[in-house]
Amino acid sequence: MDIKVDLVQDSIGQLCPMPIALLAKNIRKLAPGQVIEIRADDEGAHADIPAWCEQTGNEFLGEEPGEGFFRYYVRKAG
Repeated sequence: MDIKVDLVQDSIGQLCPMPIALLAKNIRKLAPGQVIEIRADDEGAHADIPAWCEQTGNEFLGEEPGEGFFRYYVRKAG
């Protein structure tokens, strides 16, 4: 994926619900339209991050595998 990222959240080693709790905090730092990349290795993130986006109106842009973790991309709603 070729996505311009404005903020990277390192949630590797964190268990649910920490990646989502941090995402909720960090997305407030962004302007509408900016993108946060969440790096997480918790299996729950596969379902939790898209579900959080649906609940909050932010846009889930997708995920891709990294080295032992996944990258998730979320665009802040405007």
